[in-house]
Amino acid sequence: MHDLITEIWESVKRNKLRTSLTGFSVAWGIFMIIVLLGAGNGLMNSFNQDSEGFATNTMSIYPSITSKPYQGYKKGRQMKLTEQDLEMLSRQFPDIIDQITTSVSRGGFSLSYKKKSVTDMNLNGTFPGHATMNHIQMKAGRFINNLDIANKRKVIVITHLTAKNFLEGGTNYSSLLGKKIKVGNLIFTIVGVRHSEENMNDRDLFIPYTTAKTIFGMNSDLDEISFTFHGLDSEQANEDFEKRIKQILNSRHSAAPDDESSYWILNKFTQNMQMENGRKVLNTGLWIVGLFTLLGGVVGVSNIMLITVKERTHEFGIRKAIGAKPWNITKLIISESVAITALFGYIGMVLGMIACLIMDRTIGQETMDVFGQSIRLLINPTVGLNEAIKSTVLLVVAGTVAGLFPAVKAARVRPIEALRDN
Repeated sequence: MHDLITEIWESVKRNKLRTSLTGFSVAWGIFMIIVLLGAGNGLMNSFNQDSEGFATNTMSIYPSITSKPYQGYKKGRQMKLTEQDLEMLSRQFPDIIDQITTSVSRGGFSLSYKKKSVTDMNLNGTFPGHATMNHIQMKAGRFINNLDIANKRKVIVITHLTAKNFLEGGTNYSSLLGKKIKVGNLIFTIVGVRHSEENMNDRDLFIPYTTAKTIFGMNSDLDEISFTFHGLDSEQANEDFEKRIKQILNSRHSAAPDDESSYWILNKFTQNMQMENGRKVLNTGLWIVGLFTLLGGVVGVSNIMLITVKERTHEFGIRKAIGAKPWNITKLIISESVAITALFGYIGMVLGMIACLIMDRTIGQETMDVFGQSIRLLINPTVGLNEAIKSTVLLVVAGTVAGLFPAVKAARVRPIEALRDN
């Protein structure tokens, strides 16, 4: 092994420029694979940012406009949802629907506690299931419960960022529990403080749905109905269930049974499935681009090995004349090829990882405004251990393949012909 390493080192020293240029092409190929995969991961993480903190097995139903005339009604009629629809869905699909909820929101409220106040807050009436569907994390206290709903209690859940304003930057959120707070001209009791993301412009305050309904003077009409579900594990099963819901609602509100436009359903489960498929396609595309980039380096390694074989033909002839077997020469060429690709590939991999960290510290910190929310362009654009292992294995295979043809050519050199070659 020592002799083999020494021979490889001597060969590299004799061809410093060619080895460096070939090694650069290999390092560049691996560098590009790592950077492209890191950027792809960061991009997909950014796409998934909006779905973080929400249950993935969630459907939300929204009333829309009919596209067909039916029973004397013209097309273009605005549909509606009611509290009776919410109760009906809960009763009719107990084997599929887990939790069902709705919410109503009004904005422009001022929030006052002692001598401090916060303006432009949103008051949202909702049910206990809203916390589960949106993965709401409580900093102190609790969320809205069923007793609040039944008794129309004037209780409220505020954000921890709002609480900080009242605590003068402190974090003893529990000290606010049970305190009275003024929302507009109404007095509420604080029962919970929830976590809120600073970059999401989250200004939502939660109160019981029944309380909001009384305050806002609402009838039984709803803006939307949301629920979590189970047992629908494929896109086809989800599509069939969505059609059943639309047909039932169309029947209840006098719309054509086959009118697909009367209600709009947002299904986060199928969205996630499609997002995952998109991630796989993007990942595959990035690997293909990276592999073609790496192919240039592999061709370079193969070329330099061919040149090496040509320059060392005389040497190989002497080796074979004194008893060297073809495998000894083949092993030498392949080992030299693998050493070049492994060494420079490792350098490219390390530089690629560093580039991903730099990308995270620079581009990854930049944001853009989307529908009033600040969204990061790239989130955690790094490459995992699996990708690093794949790249390493790819390097070894590429190095072996790159040196295989030159090695076979070297092993076939005839001693007499090689000794004649000066």
